[in-house]
Amino acid sequence: MAIPSGARDSATTHPRPAADRGPLVLSGAHVVLPTGTLEEGQVIVDGARIAGTAPENARRADLTGHWIVPGFVDIHNHGGGGASFTSGTPEDVLQGIRTHRLHGTTTLVASTVTGDMDFLTRRAGLLSELAEQGDIAGIHFEGPFISPCRKGAHSEELLRDPDPADVRKLVDAARGHAAMVTLATELPGGIDSVRLLAEHGVIAAIGHTDAGYEQTVEAIDAGATVATHLFNAMPPLGHREPGPIVALLEDERVTVELINDGTHLHPASLELAFRHAGADRVAFITDAMDAAGFGDGRYMLGPLEVEVADGVARLVEGGSIAGSTLTLDRAFKRAVTIDRLPVGDVVAALSANPAKLLGRYDRVGSLEPGKDADLVVLDADFELKGVMRRGEWVIDPQLG
Repeated sequence: MAIPSGARDSATTHPRPAADRGPLVLSGAHVVLPTGTLEEGQVIVDGARIAGTAPENARRADLTGHWIVPGFVDIHNHGGGGASFTSGTPEDVLQGIRTHRLHGTTTLVASTVTGDMDFLTRRAGLLSELAEQGDIAGIHFEGPFISPCRKGAHSEELLRDPDPADVRKLVDAARGHAAMVTLATELPGGIDSVRLLAEHGVIAAIGHTDAGYEQTVEAIDAGATVATHLFNAMPPLGHREPGPIVALLEDERVTVELINDGTHLHPASLELAFRHAGADRVAFITDAMDAAGFGDGRYMLGPLEVEVADGVARLVEGGSIAGSTLTLDRAFKRAVTIDRLPVGDVVAALSANPAKLLGRYDRVGSLEPGKDADLVVLDADFELKGVMRRGEWVIDPQLG
């Protein structure tokens, strides 16, 4: 694997305590709340939580001209900082987590790619330990239960039908930390597996699928609630065969993932998704692989070799897009400055909506008293300047 010089140093920044000397008031910024944006608003941090009031002797930091938004929540992420969540050591996984924290992602679900069942169950055990420590918010299994017709950057030799017994095996191996499983629900066992996942409180996501419209509707009725990177790795929308895209966009029970990196989606497709699903049903994801926050070069995505050039990851053999090198701060800036989406809608897609999917909105996803002090500070041009996680600065906006 190519390791650009200096990249590891940038990913191991140590958090700086923000609230160990008493309450801290971040004032003067545009503060984005679920009810709207407060001009010259403030956020009060007391320990690891957001507080409703501050004593007179609270420390103050003037962030006039900046934006304060909730920490980002990424439900689909395969790695970063040169490290893979699928194959790396625990320290490698932590390296990837730290890299994404430096870009504003304070809550992250670790995604795997297709492998044989024994490997994936062992991987689930390793990742579940990190979930128990609070480093990740759960595990997302993307594969092996996907269509060979829409496999993307997955090894076809390792694909299998979604037999409920195999799906249950992965869920059990995750020891209560399986957050999501992506399935091609048209395959044998697909619908029964969706029902099994729903019964166990695990998100069933439709993706890497060759399903038609009616098959997709059946899967949603069975309990599927997420579209894995909508538009990508599924049949395109057709006027006689509308396919899965229409079914996923029209159903209010479904949240659609979007990769807003300028490569995976045309801006018009992004606008179509927001217009028809609505801002409360979109979750921006990275689908990041090792190269995110790291640099161009050759990498491995599971058993497949990937070439990253100019920030775009493609399989060496066949040229299929192989995840992304996206970080969520870049997705935020692009959504606001290029796609011209309202800031509140972008915040919902990056924080509130994925937090709700994970069942964590009582702790993260918005800047409300009682919740974790997870926040991102952006300047007037929507460049990231500060990141706080649970009351500690990952990047201090006043110190850099």
